[in-house]
Amino acid sequence: MTAADHHHDHGHEEHPHPSGLRAVAAGIFRPHSHDAADSLDDALSSSQRGIRAVRISFVALMATGVAQLIVVVATGSVALLADTIHNFSDALTAVPLFLAFRLSRRPPNRRYTYGYGRAEDLAGIFVIAMITISAVVAAWEAINRLVHPRELDHVGVLVAAGVIGFVGNEVVALYRIREGHAIGSAALVADGHHARTDGFTSLAVAVGALGVAAGFERADPIVGLVISVAIFAVLRGAARQVYERLMDAVDPALVAEVEHQAIHVDGVAGIDDVRVRWVGHRLTAELTIVVPDITVAEGHAIARDVASRLREGVRHLDHAVVHVHPLETQPSPEGGWSRA
Repeated sequence: MTAADHHHDHGHEEHPHPSGLRAVAAGIFRPHSHDAADSLDDALSSSQRGIRAVRISFVALMATGVAQLIVVVATGSVALLADTIHNFSDALTAVPLFLAFRLSRRPPNRRYTYGYGRAEDLAGIFVIAMITISAVVAAWEAINRLVHPRELDHVGVLVAAGVIGFVGNEVVALYRIREGHAIGSAALVADGHHARTDGFTSLAVAVGALGVAAGFERADPIVGLVISVAIFAVLRGAARQVYERLMDAVDPALVAEVEHQAIHVDGVAGIDDVRVRWVGHRLTAELTIVVPDITVAEGHAIARDVASRLREGVRHLDHAVVHVHPLETQPSPEGGWSRA
């Protein structure tokens, strides 16, 4: 039998999918799909879960920011102003993420054959832009206050505001990170770590206020500069994550898991050319399997079994394209088919 490629494709007909509490239950108790229809439903449910996460975190961060802004007006703290600006910008990053999750629910078509999952990566670029703007504004305000000092009022209230900022951001961070890991969204996880960093900078505001209370008048703008540096540190990590997604980088352990699952399917003699990438918060894989000298129909059945096992065994993987090569056409050992 000459070398042939058999592709296992999945249909994209629309299916009803759970929402609300049913979507949460599906994401927890049925994380892996067993056929193409279930796989599509799982992707839609995870997008709905992401939408809910950004909505809740947006409301929580806006409430925290408003509370801090009231204290800024009362106390004139530039450190708290820097932190408040960052909190508002962090809340606004929920808007592009919300739009991205909504867009990712659209099925693939003849123009966007991989669907609209990449909208999440575009939202990540917007997140980076917002972090950059907040860092620049915070640094500018801190430098301006160093040059033109201003007396702080209500230092005790300022300390309380810093604590409020920490609690609000940490709650949002825990929620975003948990939901991001649950649905496989790097953008949501990164935004969660962003919120956690904001929480610690809010504590720094409280430290600056205590420094002023102790007689060190420039403690507040100095802490503002420290916050700016912390924001730039977050920017570096977030930019790296978005860059890796845009460049189709994945954890090598994911590739190893795909190889492990595929090689243990009955009839597979070897595997090669494994490729895995994220499309938004879902995974797609492409690989070549080596099979004995069998019929086309038998090879197709093995490819179908491999694709099914990958969807069941690899978390967040929805789609697999399996190419089949007959055993007699395999390269020399130096060429390196991966064998059981």
